[in-house]
Amino acid sequence: MKALLDRARSFKRRVDFDSGEYRKLADGQYPEALFITCSDSRVIPALITGARPGEIFELRNAGNIVPPYGSPGASGEAATVEYALEVLGVQDIIVCGHSHCGAMGALKSGDDLSSLPGVDAWLRLARPELASVLTTATDDPSLPDVAQGNVVNQLAVLRTYPVVRQRLDAGRLRLHGWYYEVDTGQVHELEGDGLFRVHSG
Repeated sequence: MKALLDRARSFKRRVDFDSGEYRKLADGQYPEALFITCSDSRVIPALITGARPGEIFELRNAGNIVPPYGSPGASGEAATVEYALEVLGVQDIIVCGHSHCGAMGALKSGDDLSSLPGVDAWLRLARPELASVLTTATDDPSLPDVAQGNVVNQLAVLRTYPVVRQRLDAGRLRLHGWYYEVDTGQVHELEGDGLFRVHSG
């Protein structure tokens, strides 16, 4: 913790806050994309994309899950999607799963999560849609089957949101599915045929 605190204290000295870039950030944000990914500390959207401050609007939670539209109660996820589209006007949404995901591993192995009732309730949102993948995936939860299947399912859930559907129909929004390999740094992109592929840059 001390190292984190020291770096936070020296942040202003390490970054040129007198540059025009940071002064513009005070006037508002104009991100290009909403980036939905896992809370996993090994997944760092700005590092993966090379994004500068203000370029991506992030939504992070365990398992990069989007609750079904109209779920009861307040939802930070629904609010973030709505704000990103209606207020910030983002034109791209990326759902990015990753290898070695603890949430997807727990779903695959059927872990007893009774001691983690909040986690159990949260993962229950993704379990029904992943049923077919969970029964056919290999025994190793670090393999991409479950995480990639979850990305596909979360994109489908996003399409049920009226604010998303309206923009898709009007050609004002694009959805993207990514799968990030923690140990190699490779990013696989979901293609039109439903398969994830790596593209060389």
